[in-house]
Amino acid sequence: MLDANLKSQLNTYLQNIVRPIEIIVATDSSPERQAKSQELLALATEISSLSDQIQLREDNSNPRAPSMSIAATGESPRVTFAGIPMGHEFTSLVLALLYAGGHPPKVDEAQLEQIRNLKGEFRFESYISLSCQNCPDVVQALNLMALHNPNIQHSMIDGGVFQQEVEDRNIMAVPSVYMNGELLGQGRMTLQEIIDKLDDSAADKQAEVLNAKEPYDVLIVGGGPAGASAAIYAARKGIRTGIVADRFGGQVMDTMAIENFISVSETQGPKLVANLESHVKDYEVDIMTGQLASSLSQTSNGINIELKNGASLQSKSVIISTGARWREMNVPGEQQYRGKGVAYCPHCDGPLFKGKKVAVIGGGNSGIEAAIDLAGIVEHVTVLEFADTLRADEVLQRKARSMSNINIISSARTTEVLGNGSKVQGLTYEDRNNGQIKQLDVAGIFVQIGLMPNTEWLSDIVELTNRGEIIVDGRGQTSLPGVFAAGDVTDSAYKQIIIAMGSGATASLGAFDHLIRSSVDNTLEAVA
Repeated sequence: MLDANLKSQLNTYLQNIVRPIEIIVATDSSPERQAKSQELLALATEISSLSDQIQLREDNSNPRAPSMSIAATGESPRVTFAGIPMGHEFTSLVLALLYAGGHPPKVDEAQLEQIRNLKGEFRFESYISLSCQNCPDVVQALNLMALHNPNIQHSMIDGGVFQQEVEDRNIMAVPSVYMNGELLGQGRMTLQEIIDKLDDSAADKQAEVLNAKEPYDVLIVGGGPAGASAAIYAARKGIRTGIVADRFGGQVMDTMAIENFISVSETQGPKLVANLESHVKDYEVDIMTGQLASSLSQTSNGINIELKNGASLQSKSVIISTGARWREMNVPGEQQYRGKGVAYCPHCDGPLFKGKKVAVIGGGNSGIEAAIDLAGIVEHVTVLEFADTLRADEVLQRKARSMSNINIISSARTTEVLGNGSKVQGLTYEDRNNGQIKQLDVAGIFVQIGLMPNTEWLSDIVELTNRGEIIVDGRGQTSLPGVFAAGDVTDSAYKQIIIAMGSGATASLGAFDHLIRSSVDNTLEAVA
């Protein structure tokens, strides 16, 4: 299963195992599972052959097969991969092997201590698709927790292999995480977010730590490409720099193919984000993730940022780079069926609609790319575009029109999402040419109609456009002195990764210039 290059890399990683571990494989000889079982057994055999520290044994007592469990020798397994952990989940498998083998994770000791101190019994099940770029973060977090607390178990379940379970639990979005049989959450969750859900005192502990931090020279709110760029430029000036963000990477983490990032022919969002984070960590930047800003105010000493957990951070200047999120249709039924057929990530949730009919809302690049990707999985894709022509690049339009199972309807305004109470069954749309209301029967609706800036917390604080974007000048300065902004959250003409990075650098240099001028002005006032 593993090519020579991948096997060589894996062999290098496995040298970090310092204590013996076991791989326990469960197989299923039924006609529908036999091939996958043999494939998983072949993978486990190859892995075990690469290290004397790994022993392989078969045990078909696990009712969910094919599956692969991993444990330190002599311990009962607490981490299981149900299905074949390849694709995006291969990294999750490698990390589980290393952690079970005693290799220390790159996690704050404070987080590990929180995990060890969690009280109670926790049995996690995470349903994923191998094409989902959001799923590995959740799988790796839960595996790490299970391997560091004997009261925690985690099973990753590939929905493509265990389709009946997906149907029985009506899972229409990944990752979907269950704890002790009850749904805990859907979508990307960081390690800290999961810990916070289990530790009632976590928010208070975090607030205490954050409140004790010294004021920054530059505090960046948001951890996407603009924020990362701003942090690097600020740190290189030798000033005290911090990043506070919900998650590092922002919207780029949800992007798959990136082919217009200059000097890099092709990459993927998670890979680019990992490189960005690594670059930022080359400098003395205080990174605080898992945090959401709730308000901003000026003080006699600079700028105060209030966080949703009640903590406050102070800085002489602030750069807002909170980015944007997927725009919603705002039609009846959308919220009711969110995660039940209404989706925003075709790469993540597309495999759950295999062999079914779906709709894509939006005819821009994102919408047409989604339609092309989905066409290889689902039975049929219907693209609904509000305008009378598509906005996607011509090369994408040609590709979509060449595919027999993609139908494009222009001048279509979606009016309602239809369902049976538990899942999507269709939608209605208005033909804008004649006003007729038509119905489309689909099992899934993928919304790809652009982005909305994350500026609700800044209402009446800085000047915004009528679209909610922060208005900035050529230096990234907002209407509030000392407060700068960069990236998709601003009124920049185009929302692109490379443009966001450039605006982050501009805002950082603008903030540094502001600090110099403020220092000179204060000195002159003192002399006078």
